[in-house]
Amino acid sequence: MRNPVPDHHARLTALREQLARLPLDGFVVPLTDEHMSEYVGAYAQRLAWLTGFQGSAGTAVVLPEGAAIFTDGRYTLQVREQVSAEDWQFVDVPQSSVAAWLAAHAKDGARIGYDPWLHTRAWLTEAKAALAEKGTVLVPVDTNPVDAVWPDRPAPSDARLTVHRDAVAGVNSAAKRAGIADWLADKRADAVVLSALDSIAWALNVRGGDVDHTPVALAYAIVGSDGTTDLFVAPEKIDDAVRQHLGNAVRIHDRSAFAGALAGYAGKRVVADPERAVSAIFDALEAGGATIVPLRDPVVLQKALKNPAEVAGHRAAAARDGAALTRFLRWVESECIKGGQTELSAAARLLAFRQDSGVLLDLSFPSISATGAHGAIPHYHVTEQSNAPILPGQLYLIDSGGQYADGTTDVTRVMPIGAPTPEMRDRFTRVLKGHIAIATAVFPDGTMGGQIDAFARRPLWEAGLDFAHGTGHGIGSYLAVHEGPQRIAKPDYPGGAALEPLRAGMMLSNEPGYYKAGEYGIRIENLLLIEARVVAGADPDRVMLGFETLTFAPIERDLIEPALLTPDELSWLDAYHASVIAVIGPLLQGDDAAWLTRKCARIG
Repeated sequence: MRNPVPDHHARLTALREQLARLPLDGFVVPLTDEHMSEYVGAYAQRLAWLTGFQGSAGTAVVLPEGAAIFTDGRYTLQVREQVSAEDWQFVDVPQSSVAAWLAAHAKDGARIGYDPWLHTRAWLTEAKAALAEKGTVLVPVDTNPVDAVWPDRPAPSDARLTVHRDAVAGVNSAAKRAGIADWLADKRADAVVLSALDSIAWALNVRGGDVDHTPVALAYAIVGSDGTTDLFVAPEKIDDAVRQHLGNAVRIHDRSAFAGALAGYAGKRVVADPERAVSAIFDALEAGGATIVPLRDPVVLQKALKNPAEVAGHRAAAARDGAALTRFLRWVESECIKGGQTELSAAARLLAFRQDSGVLLDLSFPSISATGAHGAIPHYHVTEQSNAPILPGQLYLIDSGGQYADGTTDVTRVMPIGAPTPEMRDRFTRVLKGHIAIATAVFPDGTMGGQIDAFARRPLWEAGLDFAHGTGHGIGSYLAVHEGPQRIAKPDYPGGAALEPLRAGMMLSNEPGYYKAGEYGIRIENLLLIEARVVAGADPDRVMLGFETLTFAPIERDLIEPALLTPDELSWLDAYHASVIAVIGPLLQGDDAAWLTRKCARIG
């Protein structure tokens, strides 16, 4: 039996009644947690509970007589499918913002509530400035009013921490903490607050199970200038193996003691990351008399630069993952044309193929299993209510990944169900041309992702087309599927990530796409490693970089229009497919191996 459909209108009404009791004239509901995470635990899914929106980025604002939900171009279609237009106004960002909308819609002198554990200080500063002329004030709340009206709100996870072995981490925790201490000495700081969950997991070589598909634990850490660390985590989540692994240099405290501990740094210089540490952390440090040094968490760049063990681990994970995906693509081609399959049944089949490896620990995110019109929603999330049959004449898009102890994967492929139309082939081939342009790019060390993003878009632009998401994101090593600071995106991408210099050792996705609303979606995604390149005739003092492709699975040949590809592009495609056979061919048998050989035959 299906679960009952939630009454989101009643939930909005209950929140408004709670705000009137406080009294507040409005409230801001972001999709994040106390750690500014992209993917959050069930206990923190306030936006989804209130509105029905299932995306991974968004914010809502509730006023007595109006409400708005803010999403970027990835969710333009999805938010309208999942959220009631009768209750909510849809606002696109970055064209507008929460602060701008409040300035236009809140009454003069209104008291707008916010949870200081869910917003950065930068957001607070921007919002206060936008509302100042109207006399509207932002009011911090001690208890989130959404929680007060959420009767069955899940408790935070009680999953235990696990040790991330040095063999796959590549560097032990003591050495990582010593590196942080050296960084603090360079900045003349006494300590750094680590509030990002993946930073804590990386620095301490631990993993957790508190967030679906992201192996992190709800915790905070403060690393001192001598490398010793205070870890704030629920004590029952630590067993003897983890305690022994952490050693005496890591002092363990209850997570609830973190806010109070921030008051103990009077006269000390403490680093807090303006992008990743919430406003409440800054407030507590200031109240305790600390001098705040607003710098980026040093772990962010360190974990982005993958060491040899992490690279080797990813290659191994990518090979077994590519073999599972190839088996699945063959299944889609042979079975979905017969009818009877749906988005959910297909996602379950791919999960089973990955589980056959015996070492899959989790998916790296909920699989985007999207057929037909749903494929035009870049971050579509299939549910029992939205689940659609996979039908002949459609394009089926699968964007998915696995979590393995040695690596995190993320890959997208598209399959036609039956014969594709000429337009589908044209659009797919233009996306492929953009994908190849990124894969073959050579650029100077320090080039920013925003400078090469247009490479992926040019073949689409030439036909008057584009896509409304970034071209590439960083990825963790058995950590978050989306990892900064690097990104390939338009230069004005929110957060400035597209302005981060690209460096050897970083991993990125390469995933241009095209989306025709109401009909189909196309995206081709592989993961890449930035590596040094030797360029004949280059200036002797100029370091050049390029990409090594790490993902191996066939790119559907029936969707390719060879006449649109240049000789160099055809050569790249044939070479890539030869590598696919070399890497994953030995992992396949019988009909799967024969199918792979046919799919990877030369096109040029």
